Amino acid sequence: MAAAGYTNPLRDARDRRIPRVPDPCALVVFGVTGDLARKKLLPAVYDLANRGLLPPGFALLGFSRRDWGDADFSQLAMESAQKGARTPWRDGVWERLAASIRFVPGAFDDDEAFDTLQQTLIELEDSHGIHGNAAFYLSIPPPAFPTVLKQMQRTGLADSGDRGWRRVVVEKPFGHDLASSRDLNQLVDSVFTADDVFRIDHYLGKETVQNLLAMRFANTLFEPIWNANFVDSVQITMAEDVGIGSRAGFYDGAGAARDVLQNHLLQLLALTAMEEPVSFDADSLRIEKVKVLGAISLPSDLHAYAVRGQYEAGWLAGERAIGYLEESDVPADSTTETYAAVRLGVETRRWGGVPFYLRTGKRLPRRVTEIAVTFKRAPHLPFPVTDTQELGRNQLVVRVQPDEGVTMRFGSKVPGTAMEVRDVSMDFLYGEAFTESSPEAYERLILDVLLGDATLFPRNLEVEASWRVLDPLEAFWVGSQPERYRAGTWGPAGSDAMLRRDGRAWRRP
Repeated sequence: MAAAGYTNPLRDARDRRIPRVPDPCALVVFGVTGDLARKKLLPAVYDLANRGLLPPGFALLGFSRRDWGDADFSQLAMESAQKGARTPWRDGVWERLAASIRFVPGAFDDDEAFDTLQQTLIELEDSHGIHGNAAFYLSIPPPAFPTVLKQMQRTGLADSGDRGWRRVVVEKPFGHDLASSRDLNQLVDSVFTADDVFRIDHYLGKETVQNLLAMRFANTLFEPIWNANFVDSVQITMAEDVGIGSRAGFYDGAGAARDVLQNHLLQLLALTAMEEPVSFDADSLRIEKVKVLGAISLPSDLHAYAVRGQYEAGWLAGERAIGYLEESDVPADSTTETYAAVRLGVETRRWGGVPFYLRTGKRLPRRVTEIAVTFKRAPHLPFPVTDTQELGRNQLVVRVQPDEGVTMRFGSKVPGTAMEVRDVSMDFLYGEAFTESSPEAYERLILDVLLGDATLFPRNLEVEASWRVLDPLEAFWVGSQPERYRAGTWGPAGSDAMLRRDGRAWRRP
């Protein structure tokens, strides 16, 4: 007889060790021939199927302006999966998945195409038992949202009714500023209920981002010192070694701050600075993140503590890299920034007085995303100055990508007869500690959409709070010229000067 209060974890539906598999459903991808779908979404669907995380009654539907049939789309999906999948290729897995692939050709303003899509989903209720369950992934440019959403409203594609659930996935950018973000939110919410809208920030699907929460709140080692009494400063970096590629049409109208700082970096800041939630359900996490985003302050002197730059020609990894103004389809007089850095504050009791330095840029020396928490110096060192000349500050670095893991830097005695203290590092690497490789962010996020788990998806309040931080910064930069920096360097000189004013320096990953 089981002891009182004992719950068999194998029978507990909340036990996350048991793989969660969605009910039979369909995933409809609009813009399925685009880069995002081919490089990320289709490989992620195959990886989920390969891991046994999709239901037997799963169907994948593509919608695009191509004169294709099911077989053509299946070929594209197979090639994309073979090229981008994380897990090993298995013919049997693909054959089962391919049997449930459908394609609907048409333009976004084509009534007949959307009528066909609606009819296809009805047919899948009989053939696959999806019971009306369908998620719609809008892998399309934001200007196309109104047309697609109105078509979905007209045909009843967004209506769950008694048949099952209907959900929509919206990729960033979530607007261009606060006003356009509100307009977009109102548009989406007029067609789908708020609980059925999933705004994807793929950084929140990365294992190391989620591990930040586990590290903070599952260990007594960190949380007692995670505050202004012990922390000197926080640096959050997202560096890319690539240029803009073929994204000039989008990027030149957005820039680094809108493309990365407003969403990825502010989300990382919120997770770093948030208070402990009462639980890890979506609403509790969201409440704490909104509190942080609402407490962010911009520096009073933006001239000194907000820097934007644009890369010029240079050398990167031994190869010549062209400047931003030489990139295809970029106007010769463009003032769009490819680098942005700013000092922010979080006006709470926990973080008052601690600067948060955020930076992002393209054509930097290496690709890396990390959160570096630097601690204050010990109030007293009982050593001669000569013994600690090479001793810096303690630091905890969460590496989001690549080489996912955590590094702790602290002082240790150098072997020998003298008392010499020097910095050493202790590394935790995901690839060494766990036998299973980390899932790609889109695997986790697509699965969560199909399960209806909104924990890792920002809602309206978070998005709007982020724009309230960025809009004054963008207004300050209007009409100004970005500072130039050579490709292959760590950004403009003004960015280094920004930290020197505070007696600090950027960490060099």
